[in-house]
Amino acid sequence: MPELRTVATHCPYCALQCGTRLTRERRGVSVRPTDFPVNRGGLCQKGWTAPALLDVADRLQHPLVRRNGELVPVDWDTALRVVADGLQRIRGEHGPDAVGVFGGGGLTNEKAYLLGKFARLALGTSQIDYNGRFCMSSAAAAGNAAFGVDRGLPFPVTDLGGADVVLLAGANPAETMPPLMQHLRSARLVVIDPRRTATAERAALHLQPAPGTDLALALGLLHIAVVDGWVDDDYVDTRTTGFAAARQRAMTWWPERVERVTGVPVTAQRQAVRMLAEAGSAYVLTGRGAEQHSNGADTVAGFIDLALALGLPGRPGRGYGCLTGQGNGQGGREHGQKADQLPGYRMIDDPDAREHVAGVWGVAPETLPGPGRSAYELLDALGTANGPRALLVFGSNPVVSAPNAAHVARRLSALDLLVVADFVPSETAQSADVVLPVTQWAEEEGTMTNLEGRVLRRRRLQVPPGHARSDLEVLHGLAVRLGEPGHRYPTRPREVFEELRRASAGGKADYSGISYERLDAGQALHWPCPDTEHPGTPRLFLDSFAHPDGLARFAAVEHRDPAETPQRTFPLTATTGRVLAQYQSGAQTRRVDELNEAAPEPFVEIHPDTADRAGLTDGELARVTSARGSAVARVRVVGTMRTDTVFLPFHFPGTGRANLLTGDALDPRSRMPEFKVSAVRIEPAREVVPG
Repeated sequence: MPELRTVATHCPYCALQCGTRLTRERRGVSVRPTDFPVNRGGLCQKGWTAPALLDVADRLQHPLVRRNGELVPVDWDTALRVVADGLQRIRGEHGPDAVGVFGGGGLTNEKAYLLGKFARLALGTSQIDYNGRFCMSSAAAAGNAAFGVDRGLPFPVTDLGGADVVLLAGANPAETMPPLMQHLRSARLVVIDPRRTATAERAALHLQPAPGTDLALALGLLHIAVVDGWVDDDYVDTRTTGFAAARQRAMTWWPERVERVTGVPVTAQRQAVRMLAEAGSAYVLTGRGAEQHSNGADTVAGFIDLALALGLPGRPGRGYGCLTGQGNGQGGREHGQKADQLPGYRMIDDPDAREHVAGVWGVAPETLPGPGRSAYELLDALGTANGPRALLVFGSNPVVSAPNAAHVARRLSALDLLVVADFVPSETAQSADVVLPVTQWAEEEGTMTNLEGRVLRRRRLQVPPGHARSDLEVLHGLAVRLGEPGHRYPTRPREVFEELRRASAGGKADYSGISYERLDAGQALHWPCPDTEHPGTPRLFLDSFAHPDGLARFAAVEHRDPAETPQRTFPLTATTGRVLAQYQSGAQTRRVDELNEAAPEPFVEIHPDTADRAGLTDGELARVTSARGSAVARVRVVGTMRTDTVFLPFHFPGTGRANLLTGDALDPRSRMPEFKVSAVRIEPAREVVPG
């Protein structure tokens, strides 16, 4: 029997990264929350049940290779040889960009870093991106433009505990990160969401705009701030630039026009601005609901403009931030998984950045590839004449999570070689040519970076089952078989992190002063942390913003309609999101009995009047159809829904995939897909419950 062992680590799910203590006992692994600042002894249902992930019945334990249409177990040498031979053949016939890499926002910093290095050196490809493009990219684009740097929260979560008013635009933390709500107990909440969510139920004021009109509402709120005299003129004059152009755009969005476009009453618009402006401590926070649009970067910029006009960012007790979603969504985009970035949040087309990183890697700068395709564009190009013929997937499940999901599945099937590294047989793994079993959270060492930019230690409790290996070992094994020197791809997380520190030095996300020793000693270290004597930077922008002149930038943005608007054939708008008991594509949580019992199947929320017109009743199956396809889900009649809107969670596979409905419209700056708006119709479905 295994000996008793306890480690301090963090939850494997969202970007709060709640502190936990895992204990391995004779009866299995138990979890207890710790008094870590973000969760203060609390956990959500997913966190309490996380140990169940460690022994799910279909845990991947052996490499699998597809032979005669079936995935069959093989040894590691055979699996890696099949992959390496396939990659070499495809690169030889079609060039290095014929191989793509798709990463994940749940990978540790060490894995994300080595994956980006592997793609650009061992494969020589520019074709790498990750599923975080579907999560935070619009906020990243807007934050970089406004402040000169992108960090989800430029202040600790605990600062929210002193807030009088918090505006949440498109965020539902009561379901997506419940422990955060304890920091909002004393605040009066202003919630902007088309649905009456669990968070909106707790709000002092709920603004319920039509999906896709968030930017019109943001412009209207700025208009009211200007006209009603709530602008902090001293702050705007001394700490910002570009206000005149932003104000001019907002002047065309008078409250009555905003009400016609969004459906939000004028009185509610004015009340929201007054609440923020009169509060002694106020914050504006955005989430996926504001970001996942074809104008998502502009929408986030609109809410940043409002925060700047009211004098919030970079001041004690006030601020703007974005609620990052995935567990390492912050760190995952800082160290080279994104198509346009190198470690330290450096841009790949910056000559100085290329020279610095190439020096750390021991190669010539000109050997590094340039920017590649963004996540959806990469998936869309798979198997085409000019696109990748092979794809390596680490920690992602695009068959369920990507927009236009049926099309993405077809593109994956057109590949010559699909390789998936995962610890469960996700829907994407089930369609792979080679499946590589890898370690999960309690079986590995490493670091994560939470939504506050705080770097955290993930600690190993136990060895993985069967023949599962760490992603670092997988990358090392492939690199060696592709002719790379083995020392270039370390397998020890601590060694990888030491290299990451050097690669990030001097970048926006500077980790060079952070070490395992400092983290293990209990130091709270937020990046940037440029040397080992530096205490880290929990609060950004207190003295100046990260632009050369120290000023924040207003953005002169303008509302535009979504790529799709309702019309006769598709008269309703479908919007997607998450529920409390499931997480992301559901590949993990759908394997936990307690969570699956709480949320066992896809559903569609619909207003009673809309349901009646469609001939639907509560509890029956409905077919929701867009121009791209149909999803089947159980009807939930909800009296607080807008009559023009239906809602589907995106965690479920098969015919219940919400992303069978979503389209391929992308934000021109962030390349974020428009998950939140799809024109649909709804009707009774005459078929079995979807799986």
